[in-house]
Amino acid sequence: MVGERLLITRTMSREEAKIRIEKLRTYIEDMRYRYHVLNDPTVTDRDYESLMHELVSLERQYPEFQDLSSPSMQVGGAPLEKFSQVPHDMPMLSLNDVFDEGELAAWYERISKLVNHETVDQSGFYCEMKMDGLAVSLVYDYGELVYGLTRGNGLVGEDITSNIRTIRSIPFFLRKESKYYEQARQGRVIIRGEVYMPIASFAALNEERRKAGEDVFANPRNAAAGSLRQLDPKIAASRNLAFLGYAMHGIETETHEEEHKVIQDLGLPANGYNKYCADIDSVVGLWRQWEKLRPSLPYQVDGMVVNVNNEKLFERLGVVGKSPRGAVAFKWPAEEATTVIEDIQVQVGRTGVLTPVAHLRPVVVAGSTVSRATLHNMDEVQRKDVRIGDTVVVRKAGDVIPEVVRSLKELRTGVEREFRMPEECPMCGGLVVRREGEVAHRCVNENCFAIEKLKIEHFVSKAAFDIDGLGPKIIDRLIDEGLVKTAADLFTLKIGDIEPLERFAEKSAGNLIESIQGAKKIDLDRFIYALGIPLVGVETARDVAKRFGSLPRFVSATEEEFNSIYGIGKKVAESLYQYVSDPKNTEFIDRLVALGVNVLDYHSPVVADRLGGKSFVVTGTLETMTRDNAHKSIIECGGKISSAVSAKTDYVVVGADPGSKYEKAKKLGVRILSEREFLELVENC
Repeated sequence: MVGERLLITRTMSREEAKIRIEKLRTYIEDMRYRYHVLNDPTVTDRDYESLMHELVSLERQYPEFQDLSSPSMQVGGAPLEKFSQVPHDMPMLSLNDVFDEGELAAWYERISKLVNHETVDQSGFYCEMKMDGLAVSLVYDYGELVYGLTRGNGLVGEDITSNIRTIRSIPFFLRKESKYYEQARQGRVIIRGEVYMPIASFAALNEERRKAGEDVFANPRNAAAGSLRQLDPKIAASRNLAFLGYAMHGIETETHEEEHKVIQDLGLPANGYNKYCADIDSVVGLWRQWEKLRPSLPYQVDGMVVNVNNEKLFERLGVVGKSPRGAVAFKWPAEEATTVIEDIQVQVGRTGVLTPVAHLRPVVVAGSTVSRATLHNMDEVQRKDVRIGDTVVVRKAGDVIPEVVRSLKELRTGVEREFRMPEECPMCGGLVVRREGEVAHRCVNENCFAIEKLKIEHFVSKAAFDIDGLGPKIIDRLIDEGLVKTAADLFTLKIGDIEPLERFAEKSAGNLIESIQGAKKIDLDRFIYALGIPLVGVETARDVAKRFGSLPRFVSATEEEFNSIYGIGKKVAESLYQYVSDPKNTEFIDRLVALGVNVLDYHSPVVADRLGGKSFVVTGTLETMTRDNAHKSIIECGGKISSAVSAKTDYVVVGADPGSKYEKAKKLGVRILSEREFLELVENC
């Protein structure tokens, strides 16, 4: 055996030991590359362990030759006190999901319209197994691993480098034999991928935990995430984690497929099943093929990632919210299970909407125990004919809230009971009504404490005022004691109000007041989101803030102005206008300002009337932006979009291969703008 051929003796000199250690490190690193990347091991696991044992023994015997970059360090270092936060060089985006062929086709049509079908079809698609693990970003400076980061909030991640260094498939240095090494060692290379726990390792880990009387992990993803977030690297080292790369920045490539080849050549593994597909039909065929393969894989996957293969086209498609337009997660049908509805109870939301929730006999679905599932609204209950006591099919896809798919009527015994929406709010006893044209039943009592409590929880949440220490239980206490009725009352609290409450010492009361007062300065977009306006989420709040720039302009906006914001539909515009038109709401905002809340102007307010209602047609392929982004710039600057060229058109913006609209504009004498001229026109919006 190799391990037997390389055994050392105790008579080794210091110089011989140094040479031996260096050779072992080089050889073990080469074995790691062949095992994890090439899937072509040259030695057995036992041989590998024997060589690693020898290296560890030598380094212990000759501590002067110890090196943090040695493969032996992948057994874990000293525990950390806490994880530090590190900004990502570029955001770690998340993917939008599609769950069937129709949704995939709709995605294909959307991106094709933004550029054109021919361009997308020429690119083709690169399809990857969607690993069910934890996304990480590996940062290599001049060829050496310097950071391993979690996704975090997409902009800032947790520094888990000590744990990342324990994963055998992740090298400390990029592979020197790579043809890209010289380029890589000139600066920074970022490789992103998934850390996962193989199914066999997961089973072994849970068995150990059972024997030790410890709680078991629900699924391999939870186990991998929990392992990486341990402060003691030795725990991560013991969990047999693995890594597969899926994206790379720092070395230019023409296609996403080439990107994966570069990752492997640099010494990191990528999934060998990943494959190029020339068209969308081939994508669907591969998706079906992989679904059949799925049960036999040694790791968990929940779908496939479909990427526009051409890198420049991918960049041109841009980003919407936190997701790239040029890629989508094509999920397999959600996992389902059957159970019994033991009761249906009503949940009151912060807008007063009553949602029926099925209380289930606990059942494991998609790796986690499910005991509740949403029934959405009364129409849904009636359409599915769901009754208390029914045996039902429950579905859970990823992090999506579990839902009742259908009832199995054939299993009814006659004791099942129909559910009826209450006429009074179960929380406050207020009247419940269903407004014309709506599916929702809602509590119309303006003083319903359940609604106000949820509004306050939303108000202090991380994406809003971000008031640390104000959790649901403390909010309950403040409401019960009569200290708080609305969110504005939070800013009137004093240490003397809180300190007498049970479990509140002077220090903790002071910390809470300090946290509340420290949150008084807030950006306009977060303030708008904090108001809890129906249908207004984080992205919409940001678009509204960008459009108006300041709080006075927002509260005085007309419905027409809200309608003019690009990407905001009629219902959202109506909701915004109804909110700012209600004296009760403006009084609430005025009170916040009077209590010292400082709403900061948006840093890039829009000059809304710069284009003065001029009509624009955009044709051809733009180099620096998608057509969708061009339309957004026009709307935000006060212009209008038209799909056809006429004598009333003011401008036609022309990109590459413009077609008939360009010819018609010339014939009608409409002013034609190049992309550069257009960018100059909208530059300050």
